[in-house]
Amino acid sequence: MGFSVDDIKQLREETSCGVIDCKNALEQSGGDIDKAKEILRERGLQIAAKKSSRSVKEGRVETYIHMGNKIGVLVEVNCETDFVARSEDFVCFCKDIAMHIAAMDPRYIAEADIPEACLSEQADPDAFMKERCLLAQPFVKDPSMTIQDCLTALIAKMGENIIVRRFIRFQVGRDES
Repeated sequence: MGFSVDDIKQLREETSCGVIDCKNALEQSGGDIDKAKEILRERGLQIAAKKSSRSVKEGRVETYIHMGNKIGVLVEVNCETDFVARSEDFVCFCKDIAMHIAAMDPRYIAEADIPEACLSEQADPDAFMKERCLLAQPFVKDPSMTIQDCLTALIAKMGENIIVRRFIRFQVGRDES
């Protein structure tokens, strides 16, 4: 064993994964914390892929009103059970997403939501997608992660399918476009 209990604790704090998952990842990586994080991230992607076909009929509608009351957001985030919908992690994720939408002004949830005509008239479709698609945007609280990365991590942690269903952003003096 090339790692200590403190290494497991550190990995758990940095990734929010379970103790056993952290221990197994450290065993697989030979005690290398960075490799263990990558193993946990890949495992999270696999878990999210397995859960993606499950029905999501619970969730919550979250609001965010920016200081000065000039920008407001309503976002609906769905999950499988009301137990998860009431959990602290899920509520925190919903609040963060609403705040992110206020700050970054996305127009679409994912690339698939962009009308083909709109995408074809862009000089750089990839840059447009990263700027206007919520899931592709860097998270305002941690730019090293995208919103999709945050969502995938939450799915892995909660063990349920979770999706951002829809959102609307209001700004005083701006018409919808």
